[in-house]
Amino acid sequence: MTRKTLRVVKLSPTAKLPQYAHPSDAGLDLFAIEEIRLKPQGRSLVRTGISVQLPRATEGQIRPRSGLALQHGVTVLNSPGTIDEGFRGEISVLLVNLGEDDFEILPGMKIAQLVISNVVAVDVQEVDDLRALSPTDRGRKGFGSTGGK
Repeated sequence: MTRKTLRVVKLSPTAKLPQYAHPSDAGLDLFAIEEIRLKPQGRSLVRTGISVQLPRATEGQIRPRSGLALQHGVTVLNSPGTIDEGFRGEISVLLVNLGEDDFEILPGMKIAQLVISNVVAVDVQEVDDLRALSPTDRGRKGFGSTGGK
C-alpha cells in the first residue's frame, strides 16, 4: 500500500485531527467541535473545525459511523458526501436523526468517517444511440432486476 499525505489545518483550537482507530482501517474518524441536539427526523450541518488538502488525484468520502446508525439511527444524509481535491473550506458533516429520540452531539464526539479514494478522470463522448454501447447480459434492466423472481 502506498501512503500519501493528508494535510490538515485546525480552524478551531478544540478541533481534533482525523485519525484511524486501527492501523488497517479504511476510514479516518472525524470529530465534532460543537454541541448540537438533533431532534427525531432533524438534520444539522456539524462542524469539524478542520480544513484539508487531499493528495493529488483523490477525493474524500464522508461516510456514516455504523455504531451511530445502529444504536441511535443517526447517519450521514448525503452519504457518501464528496470532498473534491480542490476544496479548502471547513469540513462539515450533514447528519440526520432517523431515530425516535433526541440525539446529543458533543464536542470531541466521533461523528463520521473520512475515506480517501483515488479518482479516475474520464473524457465524455456522446454517441448516437444505445446500439453504440457494448452489449451486456444485464442490458438496460434496472432497479431490482438482479435479485427478483
